[in-house]
Amino acid sequence: MLQAAPKNVHIYLESNPNPNSLKFVVNEMLVPEAMSFDFPDAESTDISPLAKELFSFPFVDRVFFASNFITVTKKEDVEWLEIQGTLKEYIKKYLEAGKFIIEVGEEQSASAEEETETVKKIKTILDEYIRPAVEQDGGAITYHSFTDGIVKVRLQGSCSGCPSSMVTLKAGIENLFTRMMPGEVKAVEALG
Repeated sequence: MLQAAPKNVHIYLESNPNPNSLKFVVNEMLVPEAMSFDFPDAESTDISPLAKELFSFPFVDRVFFASNFITVTKKEDVEWLEIQGTLKEYIKKYLEAGKFIIEVGEEQSASAEEETETVKKIKTILDEYIRPAVEQDGGAITYHSFTDGIVKVRLQGSCSGCPSSMVTLKAGIENLFTRMMPGEVKAVEALG
């Protein structure tokens, strides 16, 4: 289990392209490097007491953890100005109390399956060029598969349901892959 030690926590807020999501950036790492956790609903929060508690607020629609931030997606019928202070203070008190954030078990660890050189190149491009930009916007992108020239990825956090995510996927990510891996990558698609 990952638990925050009692301490003085600082949080600042960052907006992102999804108007219904807000990024709560913390002055410490919350989850292990290169890991992210997406909770699309309250039923999916078994491994995270913090996510479960955040869903107790009626205006919370989705919760996402990565590195040193939490992205909260709100329901459309409420404005950020009405709730951001409440969420910020709640997250701050939770972390300062040293409560458990998330339970990382064996099932969340990365599998060490055999990878082709093409898949290794795809993952390197994702890690070095794409993931930092997506995390900057409060989301995450993870590799899913590569078949017949099509890279399939998962978009999480603020990217889920973001109005501009498909434009970013096609105009940005797909163009980068087709330029860097001509003849190998023909298209990029998001799952779910």
